[in-house]
Amino acid sequence: MDVARPDLARKKKVRRVTYYSLGGFLLVLVTLGLQQVQPSAPRVDRDALYIDTVRRGPMVREVRGRGTLVPENIRWIPATTEGTVERIVIDPGAKVTLESVIVELSNPELEHQAREAELNLRAAEARYENRKVELESELLMQKAGLASVEAALVVARLEADADAELAKDGLASAIELQRAQASKREHETRFALEEERLGIAETTKAAKLAVERAEVDRLRAIWQLRLDQVAALQVRAGMRGVLQQVPVEEGQRVSAGTSLARVGDPTALKAELRIAETQAKDVQIGQVAAVDTRNGVVPGSVVRIDPAVEEGTVTVDVALEGDLPRGARPDLTVAGTIELDRLEDVVFIGRPVVGQEESEVGLFRLDGEGNGATRTRVLLGRSSANTIEVLDGLVPGDQVVLSDMSAWDEFDRLRID
Repeated sequence: MDVARPDLARKKKVRRVTYYSLGGFLLVLVTLGLQQVQPSAPRVDRDALYIDTVRRGPMVREVRGRGTLVPENIRWIPATTEGTVERIVIDPGAKVTLESVIVELSNPELEHQAREAELNLRAAEARYENRKVELESELLMQKAGLASVEAALVVARLEADADAELAKDGLASAIELQRAQASKREHETRFALEEERLGIAETTKAAKLAVERAEVDRLRAIWQLRLDQVAALQVRAGMRGVLQQVPVEEGQRVSAGTSLARVGDPTALKAELRIAETQAKDVQIGQVAAVDTRNGVVPGSVVRIDPAVEEGTVTVDVALEGDLPRGARPDLTVAGTIELDRLEDVVFIGRPVVGQEESEVGLFRLDGEGNGATRTRVLLGRSSANTIEVLDGLVPGDQVVLSDMSAWDEFDRLRID
């Protein structure tokens, strides 16, 4: 007969709970231990890394940019009037002089206007000459009238003098003397009036001719304008140089102001460099520069900085101060370097792929054996085209990796093979 043992069941339950508790506790410990275990450092091929050594000494701050050579003297030739392109006389690349005809335009209406302006001028000149003759004739008549009055005045004076002598001798009456003197005064008055009329006639002649002359001058100016416009249909270079562009085609209708050609002087070139806007803030006019034409390096200086930013770059003009190497020509692609300033005694390294000036970055610093690298926080200062100042985190002699290490962002240590 079986006997119930409730104490055994209770002991068995206690043991089960104890085992489960110990198992859970051990699982927690294992989990915490695994969390504390660091992942193994990945291996990186040394040949795939760009490694530089921290140095101390002078550092030249420079910025670089690419650009093109452009003539200092450029002349865009616009159309001064509307017309049709009849013929392109000279193709781009040819040398031109002041009188070289580049493009021939046609405008029959303008030629008709020039002819009409000439006819109007000739008619105005004829009217002027006719008016001049009329005024000369009127003036001659005034002069003839004055001469007649002057002759009558002379006679009246002689008669008055004669009557005065006769009156002294009692041979002439007082009435006759008074009549002679009155006639004399009348002719003197008439003579004075005729002189005044002649003066007015001469002044009036000048004024009337001035009106006609002004009309002639106005029509001559219109005619000359039309002639200049017709002459401008023969589009000339206007300067010595090389024809660079002719942005029109034969048969094309152009309006006034349309650019017909561009002429540049190839003997005087400058470099237009495009500097990244983040680096252009320290560029100043007068700074020393060097322009590499791929066939020689030409010294120069900054002469202009474009105030506007275009596509993330600032255009900087560099005047070339040395002899141009062979092959230098407008629109040639060049590379330029501008010297910002010189830092005499600073700690610096080559510029890393990531990290801007005056920022903090994480760089891998090699250990003493060179077989491993540890991520180190580095404070950067002023930068140049190829170097950057180190303010904190590295000392001269340290070797650091400057390559793009974004693929190992989750690791703080690397093994280098």
